Amino acid sequence: MNYLLPLLSVLIGFIFALFLKPKGKKNLKLLLAFSGSFLLSLTVMHLLPDVYETGDVKVGVFIMIGILFQIILEFFSKGAEHGHVHGHDKLTQMPWLLFISLCIHAFLEGFPVGHHHNLAIGIAIHHLPIAIILTTFFLNAELNKTALLLFMLTFAIMTPLGTFASDSFPVLNAYYTEITAIVIGILFHISSTIIFESSEGHKFNIAKISMIVLGIVLASFV
Repeated sequence: MNYLLPLLSVLIGFIFALFLKPKGKKNLKLLLAFSGSFLLSLTVMHLLPDVYETGDVKVGVFIMIGILFQIILEFFSKGAEHGHVHGHDKLTQMPWLLFISLCIHAFLEGFPVGHHHNLAIGIAIHHLPIAIILTTFFLNAELNKTALLLFMLTFAIMTPLGTFASDSFPVLNAYYTEITAIVIGILFHISSTIIFESSEGHKFNIAKISMIVLGIVLASFV
C-alpha cells in the first residue's frame, strides 16, 4: 500500500479530470483545505517527533533547509505542488521546469513513507486534488495528450520511487534523520500554503474551517 496509494491517487485524479472535466473550483478548494490540514497534522504528529527523538541538534536546521528548498522549487513550478496553477496560454511543448521540480518534490515526499506507513495516506490525499488541477490546467492549455499522459504517469511514480529508494539503498537510511527533516520542511511549507490559498482572499468560511478540522481529527486517528 505504501507504493500503491500515492500512485493510484494521481491516476484517479488524472482520469477524473480527463473524462469529467470539472468546472467548479469550490469543491476542489475544500478538498485542498482538507488535504493540507491532514498532511500538516501527520507531519506534526508523526514525522516531527520521530526526527527529534534522535537527539540530533541539527534537525531544526535541516527543516529550515527543506522550507527554503521548497520555495526554490516553487520558483520553477509556479506553486503547482499546492494547486496554484493558472494561465490560458496554449502549451506547444512539455513545461520542463514545472515537470522536473514537481518530480523532485514528489520523489522526496516518498522517502519517509517506508518508516511511516500512514504518510502514504496523507500524500495520496494531497496528490489527488493536485492531479485534478494539473490535468485540468494542461487540458485547457491544449498540451499534447501524449505529453500530458507521460507527465502524469511520471509524476505518479515519483513518490513510490522515493519510497523504493529509501527501502533499497542503505546509504540513504544512514542519513534518514537529515533527509526526513528536509521533507518535514517541505511538507510544512506545502500544507500551510494549501490551507491559506484554499480560501479566496485568505478569508475562511465555515465550510473550509470544517474541512480543516476534519483533516486534523482524522489524522489523529491514523
